[in-house]
Amino acid sequence: MNRDPLDLQADACRRTFLRASAAGLGAFALSALEAESRAADPAGAAPPAAEGPLPPHFAPKCKRVIFLYMAGGPSHLETFDPKPVLAKNHGKPMPESFTKGQQLAQLQGQKLLCFGPQWNFKKYGKSGLEISELFPHLGKMADELCVLRSMHTEQINHDPAHAFMNSGALVAGRPSMGSWLLYGLGAETKNLPGYVVLTSAGKGGQMQPIAARQWSSGFLPSKYQGVKLNSLGDPVHHIRTPDGLTTADQRATIDALSALNRRRYELQRDPEILTRIAQYELAFRMQASVPELVDMAKEPKSVLDLYGATPGDGSFASNCLLARRLVERGVRFVQLYHRDWDHHGNIKKDVQLKAEEVDRPFAGLLADLKSRDMLKDTLVVWGGEFGRTPMSQGGSGRDHHIKAMSMVLAGGGVKGGLAYGATDDFGYAAQVDPVSVHDFHATMLHLLGMDHKRLTFRFQGRDHRLTDVFGNVVKGILASS
Repeated sequence: MNRDPLDLQADACRRTFLRASAAGLGAFALSALEAESRAADPAGAAPPAAEGPLPPHFAPKCKRVIFLYMAGGPSHLETFDPKPVLAKNHGKPMPESFTKGQQLAQLQGQKLLCFGPQWNFKKYGKSGLEISELFPHLGKMADELCVLRSMHTEQINHDPAHAFMNSGALVAGRPSMGSWLLYGLGAETKNLPGYVVLTSAGKGGQMQPIAARQWSSGFLPSKYQGVKLNSLGDPVHHIRTPDGLTTADQRATIDALSALNRRRYELQRDPEILTRIAQYELAFRMQASVPELVDMAKEPKSVLDLYGATPGDGSFASNCLLARRLVERGVRFVQLYHRDWDHHGNIKKDVQLKAEEVDRPFAGLLADLKSRDMLKDTLVVWGGEFGRTPMSQGGSGRDHHIKAMSMVLAGGGVKGGLAYGATDDFGYAAQVDPVSVHDFHATMLHLLGMDHKRLTFRFQGRDHRLTDVFGNVVKGILASS
């Protein structure tokens, strides 16, 4: 809400009074508040602005991340974790040694029966990496893939599991991984947001809500939050210049607003005022950059066919192509949420539908990046918020599961053609080289040239970080060069 200029003058008078207070308590309090706003930097400098690349802690392996987020919890047992022993025990009671006293979601107290993988696995590439037969296109890129088969998480319900995967915290209000990345490294583009989110949905599975808090900047300055672009229609609301208004008129309006906001900042020293100025400027530049970004007219038919994309249809395939165009233009972190991977029933048919939607675009994205010599410094991630149980639910589905899940990485400094870690013979729990969500975050930051222990922000009296007090870099997946 705008305030009268006299109020701004009054603010200045109050600040003068505090500094001049004979008791000194006012000045002490003011200094403490100002120091807190500078606490991200021990030297007292303001937190870095997301307006240009900043020096990493050490030489990075990659520059950017594309996270293909399969919301709902994809089953590792139908995708990337073959389990022949589980298949042989299909329909038999699940050994109690696995499940006794363990946290289950909707299967608590029910008779637990083994539910074998519903699709076969094949060996692909020179590496012989085993992948579900549902992913023939991705199989052609097998030697680029690093499959983390020993991932596990801590939250068994969708919303808190999304929060944990995105922010590394069990409580709401913490910065998302994309915001941490942008805070640490800054953006490489001035005409687009440094952190962009796209969403899509298809067939087969229960639709789970996706909330803007998943790409929130939390207690970091709001300039680091993700910006959601619409997959259908105008990518950004009000992106077009209104009738009767010229570009010069808009420029003059932005300049006037910036002058007023800078005056307010001089009086109040609120860093969010600087964010407001920057966001007005970015919005103005986006009116030119976004239409060019989404104009696929210059993309050859061969590229569209590679992704299986029909531009403008809001599909996962079109979003994958848009993701490539975004990182090509300097966007640091792109997150693609593809929904309805929640398969409590009819998992055999529904996972087939989901695989048909993501297999070709995922493979096409990797091939396209590689052909442009960008895969080597772009980390592509595929995964969801948790896995699924090796026990059946309702005879045809799988329940939520936190002790085992698979995540796929490619490019960006990771080894290709690798299956890292393992679950037990039933696919119930990570057993060999377990990888936690904190470990994943630490490794992602390491690939980007950041030490997860040094990337901190002071809030409410202590230094916070994406990995909190946990996390180890998974060195076994790092490429040697």
